[in-house]
Amino acid sequence: MSSVSLRNIVKQFGTFTAVHKANLEIPEGAFVTLLGPSGCGKTTNLRMIAGLLDPTEGEILIGGRRVNDIPIHKRNLGIVFQNYALFPHKTVAENVAFGLKYRDVPKSEVPKRVQAALDLVQLPNVGDRYPKALSGGQQQRIALARAIVIEPDVLLLDEPLSALDANLREDMRVELKRIQDQIGVTTVFVTHDQSEALAMSDQIVVMSAGRIEQVGTPEEVYNTPASEFVANFLGASNIMKGQCAAAGPDAIRVETPVFGPVDVPSAKAGGVANGPAKLVLRAEKLTLMDTSADTSGMISAPATIETVDYQGQTVRYFLRVGEHQLQAINLIDERPFPQGATVTAAFRAKDCAALPGA
Repeated sequence: MSSVSLRNIVKQFGTFTAVHKANLEIPEGAFVTLLGPSGCGKTTNLRMIAGLLDPTEGEILIGGRRVNDIPIHKRNLGIVFQNYALFPHKTVAENVAFGLKYRDVPKSEVPKRVQAALDLVQLPNVGDRYPKALSGGQQQRIALARAIVIEPDVLLLDEPLSALDANLREDMRVELKRIQDQIGVTTVFVTHDQSEALAMSDQIVVMSAGRIEQVGTPEEVYNTPASEFVANFLGASNIMKGQCAAAGPDAIRVETPVFGPVDVPSAKAGGVANGPAKLVLRAEKLTLMDTSADTSGMISAPATIETVDYQGQTVRYFLRVGEHQLQAINLIDERPFPQGATVTAAFRAKDCAALPGA
């Protein structure tokens, strides 16, 4: 059963179309991320689900009920914004209890519900403090407690981790997913951060310029991108033009000017037929080796390293292979290959995907 449905949703601001015919089914209990760059329409979709914006066209259903004409306070949604929006003059307990005022919750039950929410976000002893006395990560947890204490049908999260520093952000994404798993609430999460989306989501909705480019599991959108935009937006990809020379039940053969023929698994080559095609190779799947290394079972070509971007456990190389500049991200034991070195660039055909291409 779908918890949230978007059916042919269009949103226009004057002559500008922010969302183009969005169709999306969000399963009950799933953690679904709307992912894309700034201005792609992801927050606009979230705000329409919330009731903060009205769609220009189309229908929004929550739990099978059409909600286009139902105001935000009657949709039973929990919302956490980017800035948390806590009331500075209220205590933490009063902040968390705020949404219960407008629901048929007996007064005797409110303290119990508030304490249960604070226990869930692992801040059981801060109820009498004020938001200004809390760290950014603690404020984020209080905003989450306020959203879940009402037992919402859907939890909406609008880039709630963006104000945190990098280390705390990683800790909080683990914590947020733990809480969502524990309570089982359908969650719609908006972010432009690919690592957040890949780490947290049951399903990712990749958006670009107001359109949904692809919907799938993290593994599907990462390993089998449906478009060149998805391939480039999620991680670092090498995209090489070629020709589909043969298409069989198990693999298609893409002839490339750099590496010659590459037999791409058919499951990773949706929509590719004889004619122009594009080979997609993730940067971490392109391995650099000494020129004397054994490359049996791999596709390889000589390469020259032009730039070395050292990142600690990994290094990102920009290299020249024939007339093409490619990139590789490799784990290293000690020292990376130096700039200017001649190496062998190699990969396995099964690690590639293919797209139709002109």
